[in-house]
Amino acid sequence: MKDNGAGLRTFPLVTIASCAFMLVGMDIYDATGEARIMYAIITGMGFIGGGAIFKNEKGSKGTATAASLWNTGAIGISVAYGRYEIAIILSVVGFLILQFSEPFKVKKH
Repeated sequence: MKDNGAGLRTFPLVTIASCAFMLVGMDIYDATGEARIMYAIITGMGFIGGGAIFKNEKGSKGTATAASLWNTGAIGISVAYGRYEIAIILSVVGFLILQFSEPFKVKKH
């Protein structure tokens, strides 16, 4: 919600898409195929997150957005495997970090 990061629509879409990829893979492939789909999601989230990072002379911006997108991919994978406790922990911790870590950031001049 701050500084035009990935928006409120992006995160749920990443989560449900990651979950859907895993669910389809679990129905079609064996464990090796499932692992390949998971690796692809992890790599894809890294690639998409990399596009959210902007670097300039003052430093970089968008790293929290990139990490949050990666986190939402992990939430989707967790839900697909029925590991709701992991998905809930990732959701709550991600929310808390994004909401309450701002005062602890080092201000660059």
